[in-house]
Amino acid sequence: MIQRNRPLSPHLTVYRLPLVALMSIAHRASGTTLAVGLIALTAWLLSAASGPAAFAQAHALAVSPLGRLVCVGFTAALFYHLTNGIRHLMWDAGHGYDLHKARRSGWLVLGATAGLTAAVWLLAFLV
Repeated sequence: MIQRNRPLSPHLTVYRLPLVALMSIAHRASGTTLAVGLIALTAWLLSAASGPAAFAQAHALAVSPLGRLVCVGFTAALFYHLTNGIRHLMWDAGHGYDLHKARRSGWLVLGATAGLTAAVWLLAFLV
């Protein structure tokens, strides 16, 4: 067999993934984040049902800097999954398939996610 000096197949590190592909991966990741977050939410609710001492421990964890960061991340994942899901529903209806509209709707999803997350947490801290 003759050994040819040809280049190897391109790898993901060679190319820059388009926004649509990155958002598809992020949609799956946000769904996984929501599943794990719902387990944590269930644990928090169970601590509330278990009595004041258990709830005090769960509350202390939730209001710690790490707990707040996790809660903000969960909220961002929730709004991202929601808005990107609406985008997918529009695609299922046959709207927004061309490249320009897909990019524009992607940026709209990211902006809506940031805006909705910020609005919820601003309201939470102001009230």
